[in-house]
Amino acid sequence: MVNKIKILLLSMLLVSATSFGQNLKLALLIYSGGGDWYANPTALKNLAQFCNQQLRTNFDLKEAQVDAASPELFNYPFVHMTGHGRWAPTDAEAQNMRKYLESGGFLHIDDNYGLDEYVRPALKRIFPELALVELPFSHPVYHQKFNFANGIPKIHEHNEKPPKGYGLIYKGRLVCFYSYETDLGDGWEDPEVHREDPEKHVKALQMGANMIQYVFNGNTVAN
Repeated sequence: MVNKIKILLLSMLLVSATSFGQNLKLALLIYSGGGDWYANPTALKNLAQFCNQQLRTNFDLKEAQVDAASPELFNYPFVHMTGHGRWAPTDAEAQNMRKYLESGGFLHIDDNYGLDEYVRPALKRIFPELALVELPFSHPVYHQKFNFANGIPKIHEHNEKPPKGYGLIYKGRLVCFYSYETDLGDGWEDPEVHREDPEKHVKALQMGANMIQYVFNGNTVAN
């Protein structure tokens, strides 16, 4: 209950961040298994800056880095995870992440090419009773400040597959959004890193801002 209250208070702080000068941070998940959780080092900085400009938030441009098993996880209503390699949560990580998500937290997983084969087994360790479902294009996460009528945008090409947005729904609430075959994080990075088309860079940031607005507006009931 204390953790849930903490997250609800943080959500309220974001709503009044401009008025009260509160500085919240987006968080990057440190996880076990050997995957490069630290990939895309400029991504969250640019997403925070974009949200500050477009949503009038007041995010600190320096991200937090939080271990999946740490109680500090509960300080961050929005946690981003990325990587190219293996993700294998320990028992402590799985238990802590479940409590975090049950208590009102939100996890965004972005497959940076190579993470996909580990995502479903890892999530099964966290929520054995749940399965990822593809979110319909009508889901509100695609229709916040920016409208994505065809769902998640394609940012970076790997296997010529369509981009997919999956969700993990717990008691009617979207607790995890998994972006697949799109590489939003690549699009969030400094443009010169991946040399993405400028339009794709903007679309990636817009989709990221939609997730932030969706989470912090408390609009987390599945559609």
